[in-house]
Amino acid sequence: MSAPPRARVVAAHRRSVALVLPDGEPVTATVQGRRLRIAVGDEVELERRPGTTIVVDVVPRHNLFYRSDAFNEKLLAANLTQIAAVVAPDVSVDHELVERWSIAAETAHCRFVVFANKADLPGFATLQARLAPFAARGYAVVALSAQHDAAPALPWLRGERTLLVGQSGMGKSTLVNAVVPGAGVRTAEVSAALHSGRHTTTATTLHFLPDTDRESWLVDSPGVKVFGLAHLDPATLADAFVEMRPYLGRCRFRDCRHDAEPGCALVAAVAAGAIAPHRLALLHTLRREAEAGGR
Repeated sequence: MSAPPRARVVAAHRRSVALVLPDGEPVTATVQGRRLRIAVGDEVELERRPGTTIVVDVVPRHNLFYRSDAFNEKLLAANLTQIAAVVAPDVSVDHELVERWSIAAETAHCRFVVFANKADLPGFATLQARLAPFAARGYAVVALSAQHDAAPALPWLRGERTLLVGQSGMGKSTLVNAVVPGAGVRTAEVSAALHSGRHTTTATTLHFLPDTDRESWLVDSPGVKVFGLAHLDPATLADAFVEMRPYLGRCRFRDCRHDAEPGCALVAAVAAGAIAPHRLALLHTLRREAEAGGR
């Protein structure tokens, strides 16, 4: 018996999904049952029936990137290799959001990069200076102007499966349209096929990079104001902070919460200037969120 055909999910809305088969053929399918949770980037198994195509299963994922709070989860994309945060000088950047994206990337075993967009605008030098702590932690900060020249982003996108994240107005969709010609048209076609009637900026959509073997792709996600991480394991959260890793396991107590315990290596590193105080405070905030979520 032959294996069921497979396809890549490029968009999803309720129980309908837009897919691309290995030969590049686009297909619209219906998800069978309610047990399957489908994310953009998933590889799925199909069953062809007269007049319809059904998604019957999800191929095991390499990872799943999502945000959550104590009550809800929002799937963003699966099978990623890279998370790219897009920031710009003409929109007030919420740096804790960028911090959270980097932590989520680490827990998903993805590379994290910052695209500093709109390099031609006043205030860009100030933005770069504020991004210096990310560069100091080893994350690439790539300057570009998506509207005029997106070429600096291309070396970071080729060969990767990238999710773009950012606040509204940072230029994520502009970047997608610059590196994937026709992406805006394609997104509108997908929206019509799924009968979603949604504007392109409110849906998460996958685009294959041109001149690749469909193994390099880019996912444009809606702008966000909050990014909860209640699903993370409180016990292993500190390992997602790259600058804290050298100090883990060096506290006096094995179950140290890195707060008021004597002999805490992280608290000592903060006092010595090796770890920024706001980073330790963020660790405590995320631990409280995760514990409240009970995941």
